Amino acid sequence: MNVRRSAAVLAAAVAIGTATPAVAASPSPSPSLPSGLYGSSDPTYDGVWRQSLALIALYRAHAEPAAEAVDWLAGQQCESGAFPAFRANPAKACDAKLMVDTNSTAAAAQALSAVGGHGTAVTKAVTWLKSVQNKDGGWGYTPGGASDANSTSVVIGALTTQHTRVSTIRNGAKSPYDALLKLSLPCADGGAFAYQPDKKGKLTANADATAAAVVAARGTSLLTARADTRGESTCADAPHLTPARAAANGASFLAKAVAKGGYLKSVLPGAEDQPDYGNTADAVVALAAQGGTAAATGPLRWLEQNSAKWAEQNGPAAYAQLILAAEAGGADPSDFGGTDLVEQLTATGPAPVTASQDDSDTSVWWMVGAGLAAGAGVGFLLSSRNKRKQP
Repeated sequence: MNVRRSAAVLAAAVAIGTATPAVAASPSPSPSLPSGLYGSSDPTYDGVWRQSLALIALYRAHAEPAAEAVDWLAGQQCESGAFPAFRANPAKACDAKLMVDTNSTAAAAQALSAVGGHGTAVTKAVTWLKSVQNKDGGWGYTPGGASDANSTSVVIGALTTQHTRVSTIRNGAKSPYDALLKLSLPCADGGAFAYQPDKKGKLTANADATAAAVVAARGTSLLTARADTRGESTCADAPHLTPARAAANGASFLAKAVAKGGYLKSVLPGAEDQPDYGNTADAVVALAAQGGTAAATGPLRWLEQNSAKWAEQNGPAAYAQLILAAEAGGADPSDFGGTDLVEQLTATGPAPVTASQDDSDTSVWWMVGAGLAAGAGVGFLLSSRNKRKQP
């Protein structure tokens, strides 16, 4: 997924052509990184994305993030409802020089939906996404860019936060599923999904796009994808391809891709024949969502044995991906190959409120309340206690 983000930003820069200087003109991060942000690397191109993944992963692991982290993400939203990859000065209104994108917006919508209390922000984000839907029913990385499987899939995830049938979200006659199915290859070519057609309209299998599309075609998201044994993972061509059939075909492709070594290989041009940890984690989620924990056992075990160094080097987004894979695949994210992924993730950002801190605060307030009660009566004490329980 980190690889896809880099590729998507590059593709966006190429796609918008003369508008490319607008990317360079976007505000640069300050020398000291925002205190609410997860990770210590330059957030210019992935700040919102990695923050969103972190919050979603903590939600899936039943861990409460620091309010500071949530506030940082919420503060990145533009008045239009869209999110940029990173907004260095949230106090300054978004302008035409700040490039917003569908991936950051869709991920942020899911994250804010997960933490709760940001319904208006989520609705605004989804409304903006609907406003930039392409005529084929899908989305590209940038508004108006050619639809691709990854962007369309992450937007489908955001649409599900509104409890509306994705098939009813249309630009004219086309829904998001129409765009995805156009990128599905026949079984003779593996049944995978392509990222986009090439200049000649040819589709080429892409494992990362396939993992994302399998989850989306099932009508699920990063928030809701869980092991499901009801789906099959065999490939079969059909006269009228459905999202369910395309998801099964895609899962079949992924299962074969990880069967030998337990991992997906890097597909970056010029890259050595090496594992792609992030895409393998995404594949685990897709395989589990389609065929249950048994379908994801191989790559999940491989990640448990081999991903620690990769996650340490790549920070919060990597830890988040592994947590999502563990949660979907039936593993324990607090003991993943001997590593507590939740602890490692939270260590990259603002400290969450712990139980001990809660107890300490409560004790202090009880003492204050008792003193006040002596002079003002029991009614005031009860009122103070009720106020303290409010978020």
